[in-house]
Amino acid sequence: MEQDRTQGSSSTAVLAPEETSRPAAATQAVPAAAPSPTKPAPAAAPDGKIGIDDFLKVELRVGQVKVAERVKGADKLLRLEVDIGTEVRQVVAGIALAYEPETLVGRKVVIVANLQPRKLRGLESNGMIVAASVGEDGKPILAGFLEDVPVGAKLK
Repeated sequence: MEQDRTQGSSSTAVLAPEETSRPAAATQAVPAAAPSPTKPAPAAAPDGKIGIDDFLKVELRVGQVKVAERVKGADKLLRLEVDIGTEVRQVVAGIALAYEPETLVGRKVVIVANLQPRKLRGLESNGMIVAASVGEDGKPILAGFLEDVPVGAKLK
């Protein structure tokens, strides 16, 4: 019985003749690495589509523009202060060629609220305004609502 157990659980590798010249250490099994606690972000499909899990990571919120002004030295940028219900965020947006700052104050907009901050022209932007890009020149048209939506509401 002892002999059967030894043969059934043998840990000796059988080498093909061409493998016999390798050192014994090269033929030993290497334990698999422990899985990483955080999974890498899956790449987009070849057709550019993302899965629902990736989409659900994006936090879209309704905000209301409280302050809007041109960024000095930048033709395309506006500095906005947007109330998203829980706080007022500074957002720098490339919409100055399409919108005069005073027309935006009081307007409700959609912002991506969970982007990492980014500096533009020395100003920290804490979100991104959602807009369509229309025509050959990519004119921005702000996303909005036909019905009254409360500030801070989440979009899904």
